[in-house]
Amino acid sequence: MTTTPPVTVPPFAVISGGQVQRVLGGQEKEIVELVEATYRLHGAGDSVNPPSYFLRFPDRPSSRIIALPASIGGPIRVDGLKWISSFPENVAAGIPRASAVLILNDHDTGYPFACLESSIISATRTAASAALAADWLSRDRARPARVGFVGTGLIARYIHMFLAGTGWLFDEVGVHDLSRDHAAGFAGYLEQSDTAGRVTVYDSAEGVIRSSDLVVFATVAAQPHVREVSWFGHHPVVLHISLRDLAPEILLASTNVVDDVEHCLKANTSPHLVEQVTGSRDFLAGTLAEVMDGGVSVPTGRPVIFSPFGLGVLDLAVGKYVYDQVATAGDLHVIDDFFHELRRYG
Repeated sequence: MTTTPPVTVPPFAVISGGQVQRVLGGQEKEIVELVEATYRLHGAGDSVNPPSYFLRFPDRPSSRIIALPASIGGPIRVDGLKWISSFPENVAAGIPRASAVLILNDHDTGYPFACLESSIISATRTAASAALAADWLSRDRARPARVGFVGTGLIARYIHMFLAGTGWLFDEVGVHDLSRDHAAGFAGYLEQSDTAGRVTVYDSAEGVIRSSDLVVFATVAAQPHVREVSWFGHHPVVLHISLRDLAPEILLASTNVVDDVEHCLKANTSPHLVEQVTGSRDFLAGTLAEVMDGGVSVPTGRPVIFSPFGLGVLDLAVGKYVYDQVATAGDLHVIDDFFHELRRYG
């Protein structure tokens, strides 16, 4: 006769950004593999990933805070919520645009068992998904040897780190940013790395796009600013991470892959604008999970654009990985008596 173990409330721990950084540092290959496995779980339906909720402010129209609830099954088996703010005006004050926390909930009781600083987790899962897409979307064409970055903030740096950490080597690296200082700072970072080829700062988006086989958009653009289809005539792989840089006509001339159809076609992203213009979703080839499973092929005779909205299940997967590593090392900062009233009748 088997006995069911008693249901207990898990202890509640707080994991700092420093701890997150120490766990994830140098683990690019392992995190990309984790993100790939999570995409496959999501594609197979072993997840719950409802629409994100945007908290907006009439007095601060450029800012927002986003809630990303999710649940992932498989071996990860955790629920949770990422709460991430985007305040672009922070950049002028010299502090990062985004800040975030991630709450992990116990699968069996629903009780939160961890709160993690999550801006690093968010950047990590975004960069890992970009590196994963770059690999899969270039498998049937010559591997890109020239990469260009439009936008040079934290996400661009993390994407470069994940490309380098998963074996990418580039002969040329192009950089463009509306801020000359930011472009110069990113170029300096690239030149100090051991993986960058010749680094060139471009005065225009056109210059860096035309000179790159792999183009990374990591901006804070609120609406399309790149409209010339001819700039993509060399059929690059495009990682459209910031989602709102490209005009509909560019997407219509390209093969389009997203992370999740329903999530990506909202909030006036570039793919959403195409749907509004055409009244159809026929311009989408499919999802990255479908590419990985062989259900979607990527032609070489046109640009291919990956537009990821960003899925909460990825945050959960990376967050749970961090939690497990910190717990195994015995370094959890448990908050004693966090859930104080646990007896139903006192």
